[in-house]
Amino acid sequence: MQTPAIPHCADSGGGYSKGMTDISIPLLIAIGATFFGAGMVKGVTGMGLPTVAMGVLGALISPLAAASLLVVPSFVTNLWQLLAGPAVKPIARRLWPMMLAICAGTGASAGWLASGDAGTTTVVLGTALMIYAGYTLLARQLSVPAGIEPLLSPLVGAATGIVSGATGVFVIPAVPYLQALGLSRDDLVQALGLSFTVSTVALAVALGSQGTFATETMGLSLLALGPALLGLWAGRKLRKRISPPIFKRVFLLFLFLLGAEMALRPLL
Repeated sequence: MQTPAIPHCADSGGGYSKGMTDISIPLLIAIGATFFGAGMVKGVTGMGLPTVAMGVLGALISPLAAASLLVVPSFVTNLWQLLAGPAVKPIARRLWPMMLAICAGTGASAGWLASGDAGTTTVVLGTALMIYAGYTLLARQLSVPAGIEPLLSPLVGAATGIVSGATGVFVIPAVPYLQALGLSRDDLVQALGLSFTVSTVALAVALGSQGTFATETMGLSLLALGPALLGLWAGRKLRKRISPPIFKRVFLLFLFLLGAEMALRPLL
């Protein structure tokens, strides 16, 4: 039987690039630890699993391979978040233009992530992480007037889809936009769950249409679900013992530094 193939790891700068067919025990441990940590961040802050997973794994393997691995953990945890409250239908009715645009944008840009140009994609991913972390740390809360929401939602959705298809990160500019809509805390959590769920499915479909999301990859992605759910449980327990705002600031600072390293890697 042929060994399942997963997209190649990123070249670290020294010309070394190994395929995930040569996956090692240390790499498996790193993947498990990454998804545990990403799940913990999501358990404390309500978001961040795909962002952390893409950021950390993007430094170890190619962004394409990382995006393929996060599909199952991201889909399950975000669907869980979406269905945890009673406002699914009203939120879906309000945000469907944005969700449709996310799908279109992701499909239009997924060729970049699927191209195998790991160097460029890693730089773009690092820049996206820096922008998101920097904005969230420093920017003031915005407010979107109700009158322009029907115009902005598709534009923000398309932009989010383009960034998602190119980098595997779902948060820009969807998260700042949804936070600016004036939703209640519970509705915001569900709206984020809806956006991330749609983005995950759209990315998986787009990569599949490019012929780069092998069905064999689902095995490792499914295995990553266990550590992610365990981390999610641990994060919810930890949230009762620490200050979520302080934790979030430390997490964003870590994310900014990680993004800076990835964006500057070709110059190092």
